[in-house]
Amino acid sequence: MSISEHIASRIETKKFDYMTYGFSRVESNALKTFFDLAQEFENVEDIYELSVGIPKSFFDLQACLYVIGFPEDHLRLVAKSEDNGDALGAPPPNGIRAAEKPYREGDSMVLTIRGNRQLLKELPLSGENILGLLKIYPCGDLDMHGQLFFEKYANRIGFNVHMRFLLKKYGEHVSFIKGLVGDIEHNVIVPNMVYKLYLKRLSGKIRKNKEIEEAIHGYFSASESRRGDIAPILAELDEVNRGLSEELANIEKHYRATSLFLETLLRKRHFDEGRLTLRTECCDINQAVIIPQFERFAEQFDEKGVSVNDGCGGLPEEDKQVVVDVGLISQVYANLFSNALKYVGEVRGKGGEPQKALCYGREKLPDYFGPGKNGVKYNVFTTGRPIAAEEREKIFEEGYRGAGATGRPGTGHGLAFVKNAVELHGGIAGYEAVPRGNNFYFILPE
Repeated sequence: MSISEHIASRIETKKFDYMTYGFSRVESNALKTFFDLAQEFENVEDIYELSVGIPKSFFDLQACLYVIGFPEDHLRLVAKSEDNGDALGAPPPNGIRAAEKPYREGDSMVLTIRGNRQLLKELPLSGENILGLLKIYPCGDLDMHGQLFFEKYANRIGFNVHMRFLLKKYGEHVSFIKGLVGDIEHNVIVPNMVYKLYLKRLSGKIRKNKEIEEAIHGYFSASESRRGDIAPILAELDEVNRGLSEELANIEKHYRATSLFLETLLRKRHFDEGRLTLRTECCDINQAVIIPQFERFAEQFDEKGVSVNDGCGGLPEEDKQVVVDVGLISQVYANLFSNALKYVGEVRGKGGEPQKALCYGREKLPDYFGPGKNGVKYNVFTTGRPIAAEEREKIFEEGYRGAGATGRPGTGHGLAFVKNAVELHGGIAGYEAVPRGNNFYFILPE
């Protein structure tokens, strides 16, 4: 395939441009060095240092680089060639501003760094496509040719920084999607298999119901005198129907939870922004979140011989109204109750009797987030052997499974999701070893 007319035309234009620029060997080598090293360095922080290092190394000029803190809309100092003046993170000093053309400020030249226009749809920038500012000094001897060189140099900084922002954004999107897939598997797909158990039970009760129905018809057909003999059968039929109602209620609860989790995890806004987003509402947290999630596991706790106390913390009933994302906090509780079911252990009571217990509830923490900013701590405690001290800092990390998880199902994703969802609400998630067991908790602003 021959070279297209468009490409050939652009090549010729650039050839002419560079002949017109008349860059010296030092200037050309400076651009080539920046280009080569910009391909070598992966981190945007390295690009920042490279940007101020080239003027210093090739032209013995100092430089400061200010870059917009994407996605925040403000400029901050990210690199400087000499160790004096403002600290990294500081805003530009008074008089330093974005402008259409390079300009002088004292003995400094200030160049506006702009993003690549072809990439704006992928990573839009605020204002007039401004990505940052480059300050070069002292520039008392810098002529118009030198100014042209640094204009072109600033353009190359803008392209490379813009590309690094894009790579970071894409990396965050990929990580988010991987995490989201884990959330769907952990909180939707795997629990959804419980439907098979419910349906199998329901099918068995329906078959039994039909057998009883056929037996009743047989009694009526054989003899009127047998009417009194069907009382036990009717009692059994009543029991079966009650069981059918219970199983149907189980399926409905499971359906509601699955639907809530699907709606929460598959929101379009999550994918648009590349991260979990909040959809908050004021609710009674007991009725909307805690009770429905506990009921999903209540039968299994009972079968395991676990006693349950829902008064851990003792927060008054009138403090039940909270503003949260019901779907996300429901999944937080689902993960905590699921872990509690898997890891609850037996301890000895005061009289030496074996005990297995779950306790959950809430307590107020005055001024936890600062003066006048109370917190509410949500606890899920289970009896058992405390988690080893060396593991406690790792349990909320993605994919981490402790030594006690051997032989138990799980992906190491549940607690990482808890931490992420709680921090989105401005809270913290944590663990504490307490007498006779383990307490997982999260704290939200009141």
